[in-house]
Amino acid sequence: MPSHPHRRAALSLLAALLAHGTPASAEKRDYADIRRLQSSGEILSLETIIARHRRQHPGGQLLEAELEQERGRYVYDLKILDDDGVVREFEYDARSGELWSLERK
Repeated sequence: MPSHPHRRAALSLLAALLAHGTPASAEKRDYADIRRLQSSGEILSLETIIARHRRQHPGGQLLEAELEQERGRYVYDLKILDDDGVVREFEYDARSGELWSLERK
């Protein structure tokens, strides 16, 4: 059975995240750390965050996803090229999935 396109994208992005690390200002996380954080319930999976994002903001193309630690909490940073041609950065609380911030790039 073929995998779902969003699942493949999420896994590809997770692999890219792990391969390239996070920005210098954010604490780097390796695969074992991310799995531990997910297993302990400290963070939701990237796949869950992307699915929630798609329900609230259909359309657009996911360009980049990162897990960062900001102000003492984990944040998923999604860069999306919207259908109107504008890149927007959505930051989601990694524990609750709540939209924390939205920026137009």
